Amino acid sequence: MKRLFVLLLAVLALTSIAAMAADQQSAKMNGWISDSMCGARHAGTPNVACVKKCIESGSKPVFVDDEKKQVWAIDNPDSITAHYGHHVAVSAVQNPASKSVHISSVTMLADQGAGK
Repeated sequence: MKRLFVLLLAVLALTSIAAMAADQQSAKMNGWISDSMCGARHAGTPNVACVKKCIESGSKPVFVDDEKKQVWAIDNPDSITAHYGHHVAVSAVQNPASKSVHISSVTMLADQGAGK
């Protein structure tokens, strides 16, 4: 009976891990590095000074995607410290359940809002 319980517990643990992994999706996205206070207000209108000031005052850095203007929490904010207020392309693992991204690479886009 004890072995059956341990086996059942192991199966449940593995299915839980698989379910959590299924929620996360790897993606390449274009968007803006903003702050949690201003959110999508800076998308398309870069304001590096405002974003830096808000983050220095305690706001968290966020990613705002170009397509839907959705605000994503960044779970590894050290990856974007050189890009506050910038229009960037990122490779990231999205977690729609927590509305967060883990950014693996960042490339600054040339337009920086021009012509939008």
